[in-house]
Amino acid sequence: MSLNASHKTFEGSMNTREAILTRRTVQKFSTDPVPEGCVERAVECALRAPNHKLTNPWRFRRAGPETREKLLNIVLDIKRADAAAKGRELKQQSIDMIQAKAGNSPELLVVTQIRNDEDAFRSREDYAAIACAIQNISLSLWSEGVGSKWATGGPTRHPDTYKLLGIDPASEEIVGFVRIGHPMVEPMESPRLPLKDVYSELP
Repeated sequence: MSLNASHKTFEGSMNTREAILTRRTVQKFSTDPVPEGCVERAVECALRAPNHKLTNPWRFRRAGPETREKLLNIVLDIKRADAAAKGRELKQQSIDMIQAKAGNSPELLVVTQIRNDEDAFRSREDYAAIACAIQNISLSLWSEGVGSKWATGGPTRHPDTYKLLGIDPASEEIVGFVRIGHPMVEPMESPRLPLKDVYSELP
């Protein structure tokens, strides 16, 4: 999908196969707002993900500008602490890079999993369902010309993040952040293994 087509309307959505084959992880987002209702439509698609036993293990929180700014500050605090532990100071250039990478999407979804510590296999199935849900979110967004990135890093596991978002780590686990927005540049395709390397047929 070219940048010229990156602002498709909901009515002009691409077909499913096209969305799957052209979707890319977006690293740099423009400041353009996403279409109204786009995020909600994506989460509706998430709820249609395969989910064994229909446990509905997912929860979705849309972070507003104030929350996103506070999350960015948590990221910076983590990076400063990491640098200090190595006897260094976080340079302004690094701060600028972190701000550009972690704070440049106009929308952000926090995706969590309801914990099930009594049944390890069910918990694994629930995580798989949430991964499918996030893929559905990405495909729904991309079908409307909106990009995304599923981010899983230290900030998603940090106690300050849980506190800021009002999430009890004993009952929910953050699976990741989904950063959302129009691509600033056309995302490049990453190399994938050819079908013959991963697919076989049995008698």
